[in-house]
Amino acid sequence: MVSPAIALAFLPLLLTLIIRYRFYFVLFYRAVLVRSWKDCVTGLSREERAYQYVLTHAIPGDPDSILEAFDIWCSKVEFISNIGPKKGKILDRLLMEQSPLTVLELGAHCGYSTVRIARALPLGARLYSIEMDQRNAAIAEKIIRLAGFDDDTVELIVNPSDEVIPRLRSDYGLERLDFVFMDHWKKCYAPDLQMLEGSGLLGKGSMIVADNVLFPGAPKFLRHIRKSGLYEWKVHRATLEYSKGIRDGMAELVYLGIK
Repeated sequence: MVSPAIALAFLPLLLTLIIRYRFYFVLFYRAVLVRSWKDCVTGLSREERAYQYVLTHAIPGDPDSILEAFDIWCSKVEFISNIGPKKGKILDRLLMEQSPLTVLELGAHCGYSTVRIARALPLGARLYSIEMDQRNAAIAEKIIRLAGFDDDTVELIVNPSDEVIPRLRSDYGLERLDFVFMDHWKKCYAPDLQMLEGSGLLGKGSMIVADNVLFPGAPKFLRHIRKSGLYEWKVHRATLEYSKGIRDGMAELVYLGIK
């Protein structure tokens, strides 16, 4: 049994750790504990609950209203790791500057970033969005159509990215990707980027944007882009979406072509 004196000696250390990592404790509470409790109580997945909220609070056919409802739910009700409004504005600006005609999204999740990208595309552009989880893809499909985007603008592909990327040219007729947005499993960032490099779909000036490269982090991805010499790149510093005090970043890469 620990004596009161020893317990008191460790109290300052415990308080220091709680204060230092308080934002991570809050994130754990919102992202894990609240989610688990509501999963049990409602019998619905977190993504299904988010969709119900958006369906009852957003204006159909209005992408801005869809995104606003999502942001309110994610910041005030439950946590979902979308790109969020702050980093989303950086993505919006890059899309407006690039005006890409062919866009690939890796990780649709429940459709937030898909809608954000689709609303910024020029007339005649097309977005190919890959989501491996069938339940999440079903929610994303509903969100995308609720926002007013049809199959001619957004094509949702339900399969793992490492199975789809090698078939983009043969099965989907793609010749070049102007813009790629990554927000799926962080461990997949590096191998998927290397697969895209080998596919010949990246051309000089193609842009790749990757979210959450600092938290939870994608060290192998960052190491690859540093060593490859294939990109001009930088990391936009930010905080984790719908959170305070947790540092994150979004990588912006411009493909220079094979040397």
